[in-house]
Amino acid sequence: MAETTPRPPSPRAPSPRARWAVPGVVAVAVAAAVGVPALASADADLPDVTAEQLLTRVAEAGPAPVQGTVVYTARLGLPELPVSEMTGADPLALLGGSSTLRVWSDGADRSRVSLLGATSEYSVVRDGAEAWTYSSTDDEAVHYALDAADQARYDALAERVRPGAEVPGGADLPTPEQAAAQLLAHAEEDADVTVDRPTTVAGRDAYQLVVSPTDDATLVSRVVVAVDAETSAPLRVQVWATQDGEAPSLEVGFTDVAFTAPDDTVLAFSAPAGATTEEVVVPLPDAPDAAAALPGAGTVPEGVAVSGSGWSTVVTLSDVDVAGLVGGDAASLGTVPGAERLLGSEEAQDLIQEFVPQDDEGRPTGPQLDTGALYDQLTTAVPEGRLLSSTLLSVLVTEDGRVLVGSVPADALRAAA
Repeated sequence: MAETTPRPPSPRAPSPRARWAVPGVVAVAVAAAVGVPALASADADLPDVTAEQLLTRVAEAGPAPVQGTVVYTARLGLPELPVSEMTGADPLALLGGSSTLRVWSDGADRSRVSLLGATSEYSVVRDGAEAWTYSSTDDEAVHYALDAADQARYDALAERVRPGAEVPGGADLPTPEQAAAQLLAHAEEDADVTVDRPTTVAGRDAYQLVVSPTDDATLVSRVVVAVDAETSAPLRVQVWATQDGEAPSLEVGFTDVAFTAPDDTVLAFSAPAGATTEEVVVPLPDAPDAAAALPGAGTVPEGVAVSGSGWSTVVTLSDVDVAGLVGGDAASLGTVPGAERLLGSEEAQDLIQEFVPQDDEGRPTGPQLDTGALYDQLTTAVPEGRLLSSTLLSVLVTEDGRVLVGSVPADALRAAA
């Protein structure tokens, strides 16, 4: 694997297809920043069930075909961001307004997610190892695929994993199922798990599984997962903060849903007539290394320190080129500990460069986003460096290149620094 040598940071603007990832430090804490009410629901009349029974039902349900509308909202206490006015229906809209998505999945390895704007749409279509993105604003389609050798390795990995499991690949848009899977995998660790009164979500009767951290040092008060009474599929996930008991700080849930297989024409991507189409070869990460880089895998990459435990865990990254990340410098991603496992190859660097393109004279191309101003707006100056505080997450960037992240009050990070 080639060694990555960071270049001096230089301001660059993300291309339209790259806006899923605003520069690293900001993206960690601003999955969204909006202030909208919680999704409406009503009580339902269902037989009693214990928390253990409900957890078992969700675990045993497995992936299933689904299609519906998802609303993604947040109340993180961050400054209001005008990015939705700048970009319309593309992933940056998740930072600055209430986001509506249409989702379709065959329950296996084919899916489509469309982020809807008032007059535009941004879609991601996946078929196994292949993926397409399309922005109606830019009338641009991009096809991501593996080369022949990596495709063969992907197929071999797919044969070894259980049906519906993810093999190394790209990230998907937020859905209730994905949000619940991350939570419920460790639901009973350092938390009380109970069942609240039944409710109705998207017109379907649902149980409410409540996960309440027993750790007083965390910003998370509780997480509530609405579970479909018939299919045991998660319909909605709400994350409540200790600072605000009026409404959830984060919420993702269906407003309408049907557990039926989508029509094949919906899952098959076809670029609109006249759209610009680009082919991009994506390197497949090495599976063991990628797994080892994940939290809880038993080891952490060099340059990463973990203190505390459970919900109040604080992760410290050392020697991070924050200025480069904020400026959009692709090479600065190589300074994030553990990133070399996924970004060290020459092919990966070429792919990243696709996300932050420049012209022949090194000038950024595409719509301009002042990420430096965004970073300054989201953070405040403290003696240790720059601090981002939200209702669910705190991020401290120190002057010596460390980044401390945790679902803990800001003072806890400053003390740990």
